[in-house]
Amino acid sequence: LKLLPSALRAACTAMAPSTRPQLVPLLGLGAAAWASSSNGFAAPAPLTRIPAAAASMRHTTGQISSTSSQAIPASTALLGMACGVAAVAASSKRARTGLAMKAASQDELKKQVGYKAVDDYVKSGTVIGLGTGSTAAFAVDRVGEKLKSGELKDIIAIPTSIRTKEQAEALGIPLATLDTHSDLDVAIDGADEVDPALNLVKGGGGALFREKIVEMCAKKFIVIVDESKICKGLGPGFPVPVEIVPFCHEHTMREIAKLPALAGCKPVLRLGDVANNKPDGDKPAITDNGNYIVDLEFTEPIKDPVAAGEQLKATVGVVDHGLFTGITTACIVAGKDGISVMEP
Repeated sequence: LKLLPSALRAACTAMAPSTRPQLVPLLGLGAAAWASSSNGFAAPAPLTRIPAAAASMRHTTGQISSTSSQAIPASTALLGMACGVAAVAASSKRARTGLAMKAASQDELKKQVGYKAVDDYVKSGTVIGLGTGSTAAFAVDRVGEKLKSGELKDIIAIPTSIRTKEQAEALGIPLATLDTHSDLDVAIDGADEVDPALNLVKGGGGALFREKIVEMCAKKFIVIVDESKICKGLGPGFPVPVEIVPFCHEHTMREIAKLPALAGCKPVLRLGDVANNKPDGDKPAITDNGNYIVDLEFTEPIKDPVAAGEQLKATVGVVDHGLFTGITTACIVAGKDGISVMEP
């Protein structure tokens, strides 16, 4: 502020501290614009003119009234421009930092529930189901850590996707399939949405069929989520994935749209990466089973998730769907106030 002319300095001083970072760059950039204008100079010395009565600016109204003007050197305007650019860059950096902190915070919540699920429900000498997704990955990590430390022994795990299989192998977790071990003690997985009855939407990562077949074989199915996944009704907050065979897939999509329990849904073929329900390619996403994924978009909550699931399963061309109803033993939820457990 000491480098600014008296009137402009007075204006900045009159600002509320929280307002200065936003307005000072604009003043600097505005001064630079005057400096570049031929109308902004007065002989004999190159001068820039700006409203000098900015000191009468009121923070309560956000307006500046002008009663006179004051000339300042163009060099000062250029200094203002530099300050403005620096301040804008700093503001952008703060915004990026805020987003990074938010992402880190969400990852920490996912880690908390993933670790707690393993610590509370996985015992030595058991067969466990390993879920798929960003939250379930932390549970897989925890199993690997406890096996390495010796806290867990004689564990056999059934992975629900190729991605989870590769992660578990890298951690030295012994693996099997349902062909040899179809009686699981517990399965742990994340969810994309959880309603008050602990019905779920799953399959955002494209592994819904393998997740369901494994988790329905478990005596206990533990769901792990952060509080952003809790909803009042399934559908509007996250599209419901449906795995369908590629043959005549457009016909199957039309048949799905006609189902009474799914009235109003909009079937959208997933394109690009199967683990991302946002289009990021121009070819259909392919599941681990060689099938397509259709994401059902809703504007209103599904009134009867059980009926919706039954009608989808009865549709020729549908392999399975992302509605998981009536199988959740407990849902561990991490939020800003700590960890809570929801039970049916």
